[in-house]
Amino acid sequence: MINAAGREIPEIIKGITKVTPYAGPFAICPQGRMVGPKIRAGKPGSEKLLKSLEQAIDASGLRDGMTISFHHHFRNGDYVLNQVVEAIARKGIRGLTLAPSSLNDVNDAIIPHIEAGVITAIETSGGRGKLGRLMTLGKLSKPTIIRSHGGRARAIECGDLHIDVAFLGAPCCDRYGNMNGVEGRSACGSLGYAMVDAAYADTVVAITDNLVPHPVHPISIPQTQVDFVVVVDSIGDPAGIASGALRISRNPRELLMAEYATGVIEHSEYFRQGISLQLGSGGASLSAAKFIQEKMLARGITGSFGVGGITNPFVEMLEQGLFETMFDTQDFDLPSIQSLRNNPRHVEMSASYYANPHSAGPIVNNLDVVILSATEVDVDFNVNVITDSNGIIMGASGGHSDTAAGAKLAIVVAPLLRGRLPMVLDRVDTIVTPGETVDVIITERGIAVNPRRTDLIESLKGSRLPVLHIQDLQRMAVELAGKPEPLPAGDEVVALIEYRDGSIIDVVRKPK
Repeated sequence: MINAAGREIPEIIKGITKVTPYAGPFAICPQGRMVGPKIRAGKPGSEKLLKSLEQAIDASGLRDGMTISFHHHFRNGDYVLNQVVEAIARKGIRGLTLAPSSLNDVNDAIIPHIEAGVITAIETSGGRGKLGRLMTLGKLSKPTIIRSHGGRARAIECGDLHIDVAFLGAPCCDRYGNMNGVEGRSACGSLGYAMVDAAYADTVVAITDNLVPHPVHPISIPQTQVDFVVVVDSIGDPAGIASGALRISRNPRELLMAEYATGVIEHSEYFRQGISLQLGSGGASLSAAKFIQEKMLARGITGSFGVGGITNPFVEMLEQGLFETMFDTQDFDLPSIQSLRNNPRHVEMSASYYANPHSAGPIVNNLDVVILSATEVDVDFNVNVITDSNGIIMGASGGHSDTAAGAKLAIVVAPLLRGRLPMVLDRVDTIVTPGETVDVIITERGIAVNPRRTDLIESLKGSRLPVLHIQDLQRMAVELAGKPEPLPAGDEVVALIEYRDGSIIDVVRKPK
C-alpha cells in the first residue's frame, strides 16, 4: 500500500494484527468508546506496602507474555526500569512486551534480558544507543511500535496498548500509593507520562526511595489507582534526572537559527497579546526562548500559556508575568521542578491532556506556535526525528507530530549540514511528522516556508529574513556536501512509525 505520505506500507507485517495506512493528519474519525480500567476493591486495613520488588512482581500476577510499562521522567538517571527487569528475569518470566513512555541510553543495561527472551517486543516513543541499534537489527519477535506522546495516550485509552502491570517510579510516596514528583532526592517534576499508565493499567506498582507519612501533598497520582508500594534504596540518579539549569547555547549556528525562528514568529500574525507557545530543550530552542522573552518585554506582550517539557527560560517568563500559565508534562531542570512545586500557575498535566488526538481537545490544539528540532527534513517538508543517516533508530517521536498538527505555526529548526552530510534531502529516511503539518523550516543558511502557507510568505516579505525555496536549501546542501547515496535497506520491517491517530505513516527496514 502507498499511504498519503507517499510511503510504501506492507499490507501484512509479521506480529501486527492490523495495518492501517496513514491517510492524512485528521483523516481518522474514531468510533466506539474508550476502554475502562480494571475494577479494584481495596478493603479497610488492607496493606499495600510490600517488602521487595520480587514480592511486588508476585502480587501483581505478572506472567509470561504480559505487557509492562514504565515512565521516562528520570531520563538518563533512571534506575527503576533496569531494576524491575532484572528482578523479573530472576523470577524466570519470559516473553514480555516492554511499553515505556520512552527509553534512554541508561536502559542499554536490559539488553542481556532481551537476548535471553525476558523481553521479546517493545512499544515506545523511541530508542537510543545500543537499544536503538538492537531494534533496528530486528532482534525482537515483532517490529517495534514507535508512537508519539499523544499517540501513546490514545493507544492506552482506546485499548490498542493494554498494560498488565505498570511499574512507576515515585519520588515521593505514602504507604497507600499517593505520589508526586516534586519532593525527595529523586524529584523529577511532573509525572505527566505516568498518569495515563496509572489510570489504565490492570495493576500499578509504585516504587519509591522516599516513603512519607500519609497523605502526600500535593498528589499527582492518587492512591485509588495504585495497588502496591515498594521502597528501594534509590529510584534514580539526580545528576541524570535534571541539570541545574539548561544553558543558552553559545554555538553561533544555533544562535543564528534561533534568531531566524524568533524573526519568523515576530513577523507572523501570532506574535500578539495572548500568544501560546511550546519550545524544546535543545540549544536553538532555548536560545529562541531568550530572544522571544526579550521581544515580548520590548513590545509589552503577554502570553496565555506555555506548554510541553518545561525549562528554566519558560519558568522565568512565568515569574515575570509574560505567561499566565505553564502546562507541564515533564521537567528538564531544577528550576522547573521547583516552580512546579511552588507556583500554582505552573500546572501538571497528563500526556492525554497534552496531546491525545482522540479526546475532546488536547492542549496542543490551542497552540499558536511551536519550535521543533529535526534529524533531517526533505523538500516536501517531511521531518525525521527517529533514524540517523545510516537508518539506525537513535531518537524519539515525542510530541513532534502532535504539536505540529495542533499548532497554528509549526517551525522546524535543523542545520543544513551535520558533519559532511546534508540534512535537507529529496526524501527523508523515515517520516515521523508529515510535511502538510510543518509550516517553516529554518537552517543557518536560510528559511523555507511551506507553499501551502501563502499568508506566512506574504507576512515575511520585507522582513529582511533570508527566505528561500526549500529546493534552494536542498541544492545548497548538495553543493556543500555532495548528494548522499540512498540507504540500502532490506525488506524486513523492524519498526512501525505510528502517526498519532494509530495509522502507519512509515516503517523502518533492517539495513542490508
